[in-house]
Amino acid sequence: MSNYSVVREFVLLGFSHLHEFQVLLFAFILLIHMLTVLGNLAVITLTCLDSRLHSPMYFFLCNFSLVEMLVTSTVVPRMLADLLSPHKTMSLAECLTQSFFYFSLGSTNFLILTVMAFDRYVAICHPLRYPAIMSGPVCVRLVVACWVVGFLSIVSPTVQKTRLWFCGPRVIDHYFCDSAPLLELSCSDTRHIKRMDFFLSLLFVLATMLLIVVSYILIVAAVLHIPSSSGRQKAFSTCASHLTVVALGYGSTVFIYVRPGKGHSTHFNKVVALVTAVVTPFLNPFIFTFRNEKVKEVIEDVTRRILLRDPAARR
Repeated sequence: MSNYSVVREFVLLGFSHLHEFQVLLFAFILLIHMLTVLGNLAVITLTCLDSRLHSPMYFFLCNFSLVEMLVTSTVVPRMLADLLSPHKTMSLAECLTQSFFYFSLGSTNFLILTVMAFDRYVAICHPLRYPAIMSGPVCVRLVVACWVVGFLSIVSPTVQKTRLWFCGPRVIDHYFCDSAPLLELSCSDTRHIKRMDFFLSLLFVLATMLLIVVSYILIVAAVLHIPSSSGRQKAFSTCASHLTVVALGYGSTVFIYVRPGKGHSTHFNKVVALVTAVVTPFLNPFIFTFRNEKVKEVIEDVTRRILLRDPAARR
């Protein structure tokens, strides 16, 4: 199979059927994207600057926010440009590059969520050993492993896609270069790549979700043995934000990528994928902010310091 492709450009349909609403959709998604970037940047900045957040839990949260911001940035800017442009074409190289970063960052995201669940398990089930187990070097190695494994795992299927023939049609019924719609356009044998994609989906979505579920089963069992109700409430509150984010992130992803025949319902997939790429990264910073007492305390202190420096505010 040659590297040469008859079709070198693809047309992304996106939301072309929403003719009169595309400008309104552009304004809405642009606002959400700006708030997403600002929210995740705020989490990263607060974690880096305030010593009260210099712990493994917030170190993982900082990396999670960075990944979320990058994931949405691989998709949303191009989608916004296409909403206002009559020419929604994307070259094969651009398509594969976007696909590589989207799925690499997505895989890294699930691995970091799994590490965060492990961190909560150690903190609640082995509190005396927590400082030794989750030491600074260990946390750094875990995060580096998440990034490296997430990116290396997508290299092979991406290289395989560069060797495919695309003979037409060249229309991708999506707003970004998703794997399944792209493979449907190939006139090569894509069964091996589809199996590889499905295996990676099982590995990074279902396997990590299983590990998270097991971690929380052990956490719940340990919390129920805490004698005081205030102690149980405090233990559960430290996990509430993470569980909410897990439910949001895994729900839509499992529906799109870990089910048979996922390439045949692209219209509904586009809507669900919009939740994964736009809505969830927007909600996550607010979930961690509003459900985490320590983060709220840091935000209140920072706000108070800013206001006290402002002469107008003092008057």
